Amino acid sequence: MTARRVPVSTYRVQVTSDFDLTAAADLVDYVRDLGADWLYLSPVLQAEPGSQHGYDVVDHSHVDTERGGDEAFRVLAEAAHAAGLGVLVDVVPNHVGVATPAANPWWWSLLEHGQGSPVAWAFDVDWEAGDGRLRVPVLDDRLLDGVTLRDGRLYLGDTAYPTAPGTVHDGDTVEDVHARQHYEFVHWKRADHELNYRRFFAVNTLAAIRVEEPEVFAASHDTIGSWFRDGLVDGLRIDHPDGLYDPAGYLQDLAGLTGGAYTLVEKILEPGEALPSSWPVDGTTGYDALGVLDRVFVDPAGEEPLTAASGAEPTDWQQLTHDTRRGIADGILGSEVERLARLLGPSTAGAGAPQLPHERIVDALAEIVASFDVYRTYLPEGAHHLITALERAAETRPDLDDVIDRIAPALVDPSNAAAIRLQQTSGMVMAKGVEDTAFYRTSRLTSLSEVGGDPSVFSVTVDDFHQAQRDRLGSWPNTMTTLTTHDTKRSEDTRARIAVLAELGDEWTATLERLQSLAPLDDAVLADLLWQAIVGARPASRERLHAYAEKASREAGDSTTWTSPDEDFERRMHALVDAAFDDAAVVAVLDALDERIDAAGWSNGLGQKLVQITAPGVPDVYQGTEFWDRSLVDPDNRRPVDYAERRHVLAELDGPDDDGPERLPGIGLDGAAKLLVTSRALRLRRDHPELFSRYLALEATGSAADHVVAFDRGGAITIATRLPIGLERVGGWGDTLVHASPLERVDLLTGRRLPADRGIALAELLTDFPVALLVPAHVAEATDHGTARTTTADAGSVVESDAQADIDILEGHA
Repeated sequence: MTARRVPVSTYRVQVTSDFDLTAAADLVDYVRDLGADWLYLSPVLQAEPGSQHGYDVVDHSHVDTERGGDEAFRVLAEAAHAAGLGVLVDVVPNHVGVATPAANPWWWSLLEHGQGSPVAWAFDVDWEAGDGRLRVPVLDDRLLDGVTLRDGRLYLGDTAYPTAPGTVHDGDTVEDVHARQHYEFVHWKRADHELNYRRFFAVNTLAAIRVEEPEVFAASHDTIGSWFRDGLVDGLRIDHPDGLYDPAGYLQDLAGLTGGAYTLVEKILEPGEALPSSWPVDGTTGYDALGVLDRVFVDPAGEEPLTAASGAEPTDWQQLTHDTRRGIADGILGSEVERLARLLGPSTAGAGAPQLPHERIVDALAEIVASFDVYRTYLPEGAHHLITALERAAETRPDLDDVIDRIAPALVDPSNAAAIRLQQTSGMVMAKGVEDTAFYRTSRLTSLSEVGGDPSVFSVTVDDFHQAQRDRLGSWPNTMTTLTTHDTKRSEDTRARIAVLAELGDEWTATLERLQSLAPLDDAVLADLLWQAIVGARPASRERLHAYAEKASREAGDSTTWTSPDEDFERRMHALVDAAFDDAAVVAVLDALDERIDAAGWSNGLGQKLVQITAPGVPDVYQGTEFWDRSLVDPDNRRPVDYAERRHVLAELDGPDDDGPERLPGIGLDGAAKLLVTSRALRLRRDHPELFSRYLALEATGSAADHVVAFDRGGAITIATRLPIGLERVGGWGDTLVHASPLERVDLLTGRRLPADRGIALAELLTDFPVALLVPAHVAEATDHGTARTTTADAGSVVESDAQADIDILEGHA
């Protein structure tokens, strides 16, 4: 195994059959030139045929053939290492894909042999609950009439299912054969309450595996271990550890397998929650950082008018999320609650007391999981979160007080099977009830409804932001920070535009009322959410917005649902989307709003990106977001990226001094400017780590002091504009100064040289961009592309340099 490496930054690539490992290998030089330190890959093990995400692994023994296979993976890793890049790979330990049984040898064996399968131990199945059979929820209203028998197998459409040896005879009917199998086809609607295998959330085609068993861990991680033995991979991102039986134990096993390699966990931390310090990991995938980064660019003055504008939206976030979680526990995750209740049933019979009725235990458990304020309690450390949930549940439902008292001892006992399963279940309920339901039922400022975030927290102060950075540097210096992922509800630049609405207040309220009058929809909260999506993602295509509207409305579940779509409502909803393209009056309103928010959204986007890349932690750049990217929820955020265009613009920004780069028509100011900021900041962190050894908040004074966030990382100084509409209202920067130690510095984005004064005048510094990245002059002079190679010593002047050529390019793109 190679020596342990820790990334300075990462670049996330979604590997698919259309953008396979060979294509990713061709990207290595671009990622290096961009300035990223590691290449970060989505899951690459063999997934379901045609999978676009890779989280439905069907065979752990090799790399996905549609994505290029083992050899292409090796070539990519070697190319990355030859270019000086590390390799980080996303792995999925909690579940496997079972949509196509023939593609998954473990699942096929389980169906064929039942409890007698040599891999039966791999799956989390309650055989007793199914009378010894595995329930497979795939039937529609035709029931077994939709199943055929061919060549000794059962078929549902084109999907084959095995039959147990000796169970098929001449003259048998489908019903005869089906009755003899170790599995039972059931109607898909029965999955909510009668399923007897654990899933990933409520996805029937993702079956959980028992990776806590040594044999399962070894079988599902042998290929992963070989990557480290062969020196191909440097680190791992662990998907959904909250679903595991024993996350800490799994992570210890993983550390042993990889030799303690760099490891991140996809862990959602609620406000105030800390990652367990005992875990042998380097941090999270960065949603906690995202929430703080977003909110420091949100105007707190917008909270009151936007709350009023949201109309029928529930005002009590805690009550809303309690109710949505309870709906999930009673609905699509009812099977998990039922199974937990079966575990608890015998333990409720005390001395002289009868066993509690099953339905009352189910009711109490549903109330408890609806009362959690975190995704999972890690017993015994997280016992206080569980106790709080128990107390809340008893307070909300006093009629269940006796049941809660009886089951509480088992639930707080870390060694009790019910306590462990409750921990596996609570995260599912939280994710489905909050991220996938409540987030679509709140609309006052939709940029706040992001994974790992709490929309009831409207904004954070600059002081709170600085404290969060100090805490990260002190506790988890190598944790990832992010702004966009494959799971975010809206990309960073879409959120940056939506955040401007907090500065408009009454203006946005009036605009929303006008839009509602022109294209009414009888779900005010959803209408507000859709208009913000249209504004934030503009100019998104009609097709993309229709797809988003359908997903958002059905996830919200107020006016239509996935299982019972309301066609009349959805027709009116789609008419709203069409109005954004076809109704001249609506288009005029949207165009006028664009003129109002374009520059401010651009400012927010550049500010967020520079702050993310230069703040403590390991910044990740999600594929394509080095340009302006206005995406919505998946699959919209997994669209192909035009790397030829990005390469072209980066080459121009890095062009020679003499003749200057050619102009690039058709490329907007946004994309080129963001690529400039991203590349210069990434390169500086990679090439000059000594400038990022600490975190010091910098004080601002003057008439616009509230409109800047600035910090010194140990030589590299970041300055970013916040609340740009408000900055206009106070007349610009005026006398505003940022105070730093007296040192001659150069802005890497413009080449502007600053004299060695303590006060940095923002009116002079931020004339070209709303952000600045300052380094000591001697660093700039010694650095190649991406820094100012100074040729004039006049303090305060814009020097002739690569950076000045960059500005020329940007002006040509505007």
